[in-house]
Amino acid sequence: MSTVPSRRPIVFSGAQPTGQLTLGNYLGALRHWVTLQQDHDCLFCIVDLHALTVRQDPNELRQNIYDLAALYFACGIDPARSTVFIQSHVPAHAELAWLLSTFTQIGELERMTQFKDKAQRHHHNINAGLFTYPVLMAADILLYDTDRVPVGEDQKQHLELTRDIAIRCNSTYGPLFRLPDPLIAVEAARVRDLQEPTKKMSKTAASDLAKVMILDEPDAILKKFRKSVTDSLATIRYHETEQPGVANLLDIWCAATGNSRATALDHFSHHQYGRLKNETADAVITLLAPVRERYHQLSRDPAALQALLADGATRAKERAAGIMNRVKSAIGLPV
Repeated sequence: MSTVPSRRPIVFSGAQPTGQLTLGNYLGALRHWVTLQQDHDCLFCIVDLHALTVRQDPNELRQNIYDLAALYFACGIDPARSTVFIQSHVPAHAELAWLLSTFTQIGELERMTQFKDKAQRHHHNINAGLFTYPVLMAADILLYDTDRVPVGEDQKQHLELTRDIAIRCNSTYGPLFRLPDPLIAVEAARVRDLQEPTKKMSKTAASDLAKVMILDEPDAILKKFRKSVTDSLATIRYHETEQPGVANLLDIWCAATGNSRATALDHFSHHQYGRLKNETADAVITLLAPVRERYHQLSRDPAALQALLADGATRAKERAAGIMNRVKSAIGLPV
């Protein structure tokens, strides 16, 4: 008797093309995405429409989109196993966002923490897109019958809203949308700012010394770690409150080498901060070297890169069409 193969769980995730990604993005997200390909049906998107809530230089934005795509592939996203595409190449994202906006309450959007934070940072351009950003994110997710969404703490609220919108639609029209669940990697590293280790490492940090970028050259990485903030206690132990800088370096060394925290504490029992900084830098340099090399190879062949993205967009459009037809038919639009 033949058996029907089981459906692999669908994962959707994406990143904005707003400059290079950090070591934190790699250890906390991209490396996890690569692992997910083994037993999930993955869609990884360059969410360029989301980037438009902030004014962008057109040429710079276009280049950032392709640079991010090259970085996806360089980090190990396999176009043969995952669907990789540019959000604006699949018009159904914007179309579904409009439909979902009619099922989203203004009060829900006003409670979004990220809207409040971004409105403060970009107070000269508090546009409607910034306000309705979570609805487009909901469309991104619901458009592919997504089962699981890799999220960090700052994105949980948006996923909860996505589920609320889907439940509201389903209660009105029947089972239109699958309810996505958060996917939080247990092994994901928490990478902190090298100058303010109580904060998450961010590509928007004011100081270049605060962040290690995936494409940084070895000399730059070494310099940043050597200038990282520790303390004056002259002891290496893991205490996030009393020694956040040391704890951050230990976390990074463990993530880069694959060693446990207990192994790290034994290895650095010499309590020398200089050696801790240098060895952490060396581990990161070794980890990122093949990514940087592959990225530069891809960047030298833009036609091949664009062909991969065009293929991904074709596959994404085919998948989105079925959901869009289902939604339109249910709510009364001609199909």
